[in-house]
Amino acid sequence: MNRNKKCIGIITAAFFMTAVTLGFSAVVGTAEPSEAKYPVFGVDVSNYQGVIDWERIEEQGVKFAFIKATEGSGHVDESVSRNLADIADTSILHSCYHFFSFDSPGETQAENFINTVGKNDIDMPPVVDIEYYGDKLSNKPSREEAEDILFPLLRELEEYYGVKPVIYTTMPVYCRYVKESFSDYPLWIRCTQLEPDFIDWQFWQYSDKGKLEGYYGEEPCIDFNVFCGTEEELYSEMCLKR
Repeated sequence: MNRNKKCIGIITAAFFMTAVTLGFSAVVGTAEPSEAKYPVFGVDVSNYQGVIDWERIEEQGVKFAFIKATEGSGHVDESVSRNLADIADTSILHSCYHFFSFDSPGETQAENFINTVGKNDIDMPPVVDIEYYGDKLSNKPSREEAEDILFPLLRELEEYYGVKPVIYTTMPVYCRYVKESFSDYPLWIRCTQLEPDFIDWQFWQYSDKGKLEGYYGEEPCIDFNVFCGTEEELYSEMCLKR
């Protein structure tokens, strides 16, 4: 059994055992984290959320936020400058994320992000979002191809910001590209079906169907996340300006 199949097998087994324990219907819907277990709530946004009233977002209990900044070697999110300026007037800890491209060099992707997000613009480590897009799910790049891009991208971001970037990913991509070579990076995992308590993570995106007041774009939903720890631990472990 190769590594990818073994990892998928572990995840499948974990899902099955959770289903047996909780009842199948409880784990096939949207995950609902325990507020007592995960009290620190956050969101992630992009231009799709349009103009955001960050003070109104903060009033609804949001403690941290990830803002889309860049994609590949040339794309810059239309709202990133406005979001960074407006969120700075709140106490929400925030960072920016870069959507990883399998189709351009890691060095130029890092340059795109660095040219867009200044060191003083963010309170938390930068994020690299690696997931399948376009035809990549049906034509998966090899692990070696991905690493040739991801290693220099992460290295240059770490050198510039002085901290290891967070890696955002899905479970299939985690197994194929992240688990073996990048397990020492902070992990932000997307898992909307059940709690991903069979891996170590710092942030968990549990829903892409959330609704809050205070944003006015074409997308009516906003992504919901939690931090694995207390608010004090969020500051001590993730805040760059302490």
